[in-house]
Amino acid sequence: MYYEAYLVKLMAKFVIKGGNKLKGTVVVSGSKNAVLPIMCAALLTKEKTVLENVPDIADIRSMLAIMTGLGVKIKFEKGKLEIDPTRFKNKRPLDEYVCKMRASILLLGPFLANFNKVEMAFPGGCVLGKRSVSSHTDALQQLGCKVIDETKSLKLKATKLRGTTIILPELSVTATENIAMIAALAEGKTTIKLAAAEPHVQDLCKFLNKMGAKIKGIGTSTLQITGVKKLKGVTYRVTGDYLEAGTFAIASAITNGDIIIKGIKTSELDSFWQKLKEVGVDFELKENEVHVKGYKELKSVKMLRTAVFPSFPTDLQAPFSVLLTQANGVSKIFETLFEGRLNYLAELEHMGAKVEILNPHQAIIIGPSKLKSMPISSYDIRAGAAMVIAALTAKGETEITNINYLDRGYEKFDEKLRRLGADIRRV
Repeated sequence: MYYEAYLVKLMAKFVIKGGNKLKGTVVVSGSKNAVLPIMCAALLTKEKTVLENVPDIADIRSMLAIMTGLGVKIKFEKGKLEIDPTRFKNKRPLDEYVCKMRASILLLGPFLANFNKVEMAFPGGCVLGKRSVSSHTDALQQLGCKVIDETKSLKLKATKLRGTTIILPELSVTATENIAMIAALAEGKTTIKLAAAEPHVQDLCKFLNKMGAKIKGIGTSTLQITGVKKLKGVTYRVTGDYLEAGTFAIASAITNGDIIIKGIKTSELDSFWQKLKEVGVDFELKENEVHVKGYKELKSVKMLRTAVFPSFPTDLQAPFSVLLTQANGVSKIFETLFEGRLNYLAELEHMGAKVEILNPHQAIIIGPSKLKSMPISSYDIRAGAAMVIAALTAKGETEITNINYLDRGYEKFDEKLRRLGADIRRV
């Protein structure tokens, strides 16, 4: 019931007439990447949890469908989500939903912590190149799990979960989150080295601590977790989506607009603000809001290099690259995380951007280029946002298909843009 309502949107598209400057104030929604692991962590207790500032987007609805199928009682309205896991069942999550979203891998933690076993399909999601589950399974084995199968499905068992020192092979966000959830209830002390430190990972850890967990080192690459016997249900407000804030900042900049973005911790985007300043955009930062004021001239950047937090986020690389098509000079893009992340550049080339793809991870953008309107498509959530930003500056009317990707990650994206003055409609 939660996901089906979104299926009717799969054939929808955005029609955008470019040229309007964005003006006004926008409040970002709660972070999708924080809500999803926190929803899973709510299954670590038998008590009811209430989450506030939850975005009503397709990925959240998909996770709700999975949880409902597991016997979890859900109530969701107006950004408030109540999760009652009293009847959480030890059964295989429905494949049709698990295969739609990468975040479903976060169910490993609650299943193993509650039942000492789990069996589920391989998680799906955006096409950004192959993403291995080995960082999860290797770490889980160190905690006392036995991998029964990781070829046709994910099947693990454990007799007893014990804390240990785990050095992750990569700074994996979801692996860090799964280990943190299990370690919160495992016997003894767990140390996670090379832990991911993204804002959404920090928010999960803060949520777990409010539930009664004992986690130290939040925001660093080393987490120390002392296991407790029981966690409690709590009320928790999810952090604002810093990625949505960055997207609106770029949308404002490319239209030479003037908008105020509220509802985030601006310090979570330090590397982004540095690049926005380097490209020539004028803005003013406060603790929980930013005023993007426009520019006199957009300048190229020597290198836009993505990396794990606190470096420039991969999820803002595509939107920022669109801004670089309007900058004077040559900018180099170096996407270090996902080999499929540059696919959207083909669409920008069709619109008139001057792009040279060097390899699956590197490209050059030569600007400025006048983008022209034409039918284009979204390749993933963030590429979809990039296409919208490109359409905002393109002359004429642009049609964007596959906007179901955008519905997965942005709450009422078109409505928020319309309130800022964009000529965008969903058809």
